[in-house]
Amino acid sequence: MSGSFMARVGLAGFACGVILLYSLAVLPPLQWLIVAVVILFVAMMAAASTVAKTTAVLVAGSLAGMLWAAWNAEARQQSTLPASLEGQALEVSGYLCGVPSAGSFSSVRFTFCVERWYPPEAAKAPDPSEMPRKLRLAWYGDEATTSIPQRLRLKVVLKRPHGSVNPVGFRYESWLFRKGFGAIGTIRDLVPDTGFACRLDCRYFRWRNGLVRATSERLATARYFPLITSLMIGYRGHMEPKHWDVLKATGTIHLVAISGLHLGLVAAGAGFVCRRFLLLLPQGRVSPGRLRRTVFFCVSLASLAYALAAGFSVPTRRALIMVVIAGWVLLGARKTGAFTGLLGALFLVLLTDPFSPLDQGFWLSFGAVSVLVLLFSLRLRQAGWLQGLVLAQIAVFAALWPILEVLGQSQVLTGFVANLFAIPLVSLVVMPALVVGALIMAISPLADAFVIHVFDMVFGVLWQGLAWLAEGEIAMPAPGVPALLVLAFVVMAALLVPFRGFRRTAAGLVVLWMAFVLVGGPRTGVENTPVDEPELWVWDVGQGLSVMVRDQDRVLVYDTGPALEGVYSAVDSVLIPNLRELGVRRIDTLIISHGDSDHAGGLPLLFESFDVGEVITGEPERLADMLPRSSGVQAQACTQNAALTMGSLNLSLWRTPGTVEGNDASCVVTIRSVASDVEVVLPGDITRRVESRFVADRRQEKAGFLVALAPHHGSKTSSSEQWVGEMAPDLVLFSAGYRHRFGHPHPDVVGRYLSAGSRALNTATSGAVHLAWQRDSVLVTEARARTPFWIRKPESR
Repeated sequence: MSGSFMARVGLAGFACGVILLYSLAVLPPLQWLIVAVVILFVAMMAAASTVAKTTAVLVAGSLAGMLWAAWNAEARQQSTLPASLEGQALEVSGYLCGVPSAGSFSSVRFTFCVERWYPPEAAKAPDPSEMPRKLRLAWYGDEATTSIPQRLRLKVVLKRPHGSVNPVGFRYESWLFRKGFGAIGTIRDLVPDTGFACRLDCRYFRWRNGLVRATSERLATARYFPLITSLMIGYRGHMEPKHWDVLKATGTIHLVAISGLHLGLVAAGAGFVCRRFLLLLPQGRVSPGRLRRTVFFCVSLASLAYALAAGFSVPTRRALIMVVIAGWVLLGARKTGAFTGLLGALFLVLLTDPFSPLDQGFWLSFGAVSVLVLLFSLRLRQAGWLQGLVLAQIAVFAALWPILEVLGQSQVLTGFVANLFAIPLVSLVVMPALVVGALIMAISPLADAFVIHVFDMVFGVLWQGLAWLAEGEIAMPAPGVPALLVLAFVVMAALLVPFRGFRRTAAGLVVLWMAFVLVGGPRTGVENTPVDEPELWVWDVGQGLSVMVRDQDRVLVYDTGPALEGVYSAVDSVLIPNLRELGVRRIDTLIISHGDSDHAGGLPLLFESFDVGEVITGEPERLADMLPRSSGVQAQACTQNAALTMGSLNLSLWRTPGTVEGNDASCVVTIRSVASDVEVVLPGDITRRVESRFVADRRQEKAGFLVALAPHHGSKTSSSEQWVGEMAPDLVLFSAGYRHRFGHPHPDVVGRYLSAGSRALNTATSGAVHLAWQRDSVLVTEARARTPFWIRKPESR
């Protein structure tokens, strides 16, 4: 075998090793990986047969990639804020390494790169290597503004990176790790600091922030100002929820993320202009080889300049590498195959950023590029632009569908048509207009009004078309990854196999299958996947509460967690993805303990996503305004000692008599199984006064194993000594936010339960908690116990 073949095998192995690391629950010791790489290198040198040598190269490359990724991951984990410094007021100097943007609750949020830490008084100075180098900060108060000096000295209160952990759904903690944040927190004081030099990276961010401010000011009068700044300089801070809704509905979010499409267009334009200019020179002045090298240099320089102006984000850097490699293959090294170039780009992306596999965009971009390279190298070399565009969209639509399914995203049928419309428009009209307009604005500020008028006309066509298509959004049902892999294989085979009969047959089968999925899917989509044994989930929704109980095919949801408009919704982020993952399509009973926003958030979205049979609440009048009128479901009052049956589970409801509101109006649910001596009590937010009434009204004897949710998240206004003493739960669960300003659960309350012999779990440190009924107890599973290495494991409370 040639050396080039072995090199490709080693590069492929390196990529596999980097990717495989992120499937591990713990980081492997670096010493072991180093020894294994050395042993395999010796084996490779000593191997006599080609098969043995190839295998050794592949495995050695994989271990080398895993070693590289593990070394970087360990260094990132070591630069996390020490637990002993959480909640303390700390002083730090550094500079802005991101554009400040307005956040929720009148805050300003920005990324801060650390130059120096100032240890607290009377405290041992922390090791600088163990302190965070990058912070995500929020500045609250009347003085908060986006006009912030580049170099700062701050007084901050920090906590370690943390986020909700549920079986599926967005994990903020993973996002923080991927971005390299060693701590998050708030600002107590902010002053300029010129006591350290602003090095190259500091100067770049200062220039970039100035570019965003200047561009935003000059384009502020444009009707489509948020879209223009997104494509021109890669800044999406002006985008509003209505923009994201349209882009998501049409599958065109990639249009406003500076990626290979945008850099490729800039590179193509720069290459065309550079080549035409060189060809104008006298014949013989530029040889063909020098022409190719000069064009490649122009392409690389233009791509780099645009990437820097666009913020040099992770997707932009990834796209820059791929564009430069593609230019090298096309212009500078024509003997190199397209797939070798793609493998080289994959290697360079993972070498420069070994955390790339944590990005969904990594999988989607390399998946799409691989499909296009395969298609155009084997099938569409001579195809016209329209035929090539349509066939490419068909291939990408089918091939990315299983990837989207694995990533927890849905495929949008409207996106196929939307991309057929948007990609040519962006390529041939929008991007050229942006580049020319930006050059005109840079040369003559007097032309701003004219350029803005042209931008509005161009973007008006794009946006109105997408908005119109978004009204007919058709989200494809999820038939499962195996079926989607078969679909992708059939579509690609139909596009690549040069037999007309086979293509027609495959096309007919695909059309029939998709019609069956679209027409037949929703009819059978309202049935729940049954379970053999009863189970209960306490979801990790932060500072709030949401519980799901199910047995057989019956499902009950108790509270829906918090919701803050435009900021966070537990229904959207936690309930919908996790219930769907469990096969829940219908909620038979929805119990809202009371109407507070941390227990009854996101109800309209919940009703849009699931069929809901009945709604029971302790505050029916208050909840009436929260339920969507189109649902036709009315809230029923939680009445004392009402009973429900759900499979093998018997549920009894209780509410304190009399006129009460708020926390004390909570509907308390007691769950017992006919097959096991286990009892679960869900008390909502009742206070001590109501706790005593509930205990006095209990008619059943205590079960052999009692599980209780701590009332009001473990607040000191609840869980009285009488309650804890009478209930004496074997397991107590707290649903609370991590180091939240409310301080739940209160240390005295936790101590009270522990003194009573209870085992205490907190969703803030355990993640979602799963209880499976057994004969005399429950099997407890903490979501954080089954997470990859970069997410903190369960902590005792």
